[in-house]
Amino acid sequence: MDVSNAEILAAIAKATATAQPFSNQTLRMVNVNGEYNLGVSVLYRAKADAATLEAPLEHSQITEVYYMISGNGTFVTGGTLENERDVTGPAIGPSSAGSKLVGGQSRTIGPGDVVVIPPNTPHQFSEVASDHIVYLLIRVDPHKVLALTPAQR
Repeated sequence: MDVSNAEILAAIAKATATAQPFSNQTLRMVNVNGEYNLGVSVLYRAKADAATLEAPLEHSQITEVYYMISGNGTFVTGGTLENERDVTGPAIGPSSAGSKLVGGQSRTIGPGDVVVIPPNTPHQFSEVASDHIVYLLIRVDPHKVLALTPAQR
């Protein structure tokens, strides 16, 4: 599987043009040699106040890798989800969300930083410090719980 810089730049342009506070542009979700699924997406998040931040998540069977392309934010991993509920879906697999992330490790991340989020790790951007952030998201799915891109099955 290859994803060209031109495809990434086009996804960034599309995400930033939507004027939505959040955009997920999935570029590929493929099976690798029949062994595991792998996804590549570009995500965009606009600056948000505490009331409009995305709910914290925890994926039970996938690992996520974030590569920050632009912008800065505070990212939290670990801790516990308050008021946990099931939010399982084809793009995230068996997952939970909460109304709040309690505890965990906070750090500021920006362009060039990489964050690896293992399964069963609550995570959330608690702040988007710049006007927006853009990051490449790689999902490693050894249990094949994510939906494949139709053309890539």
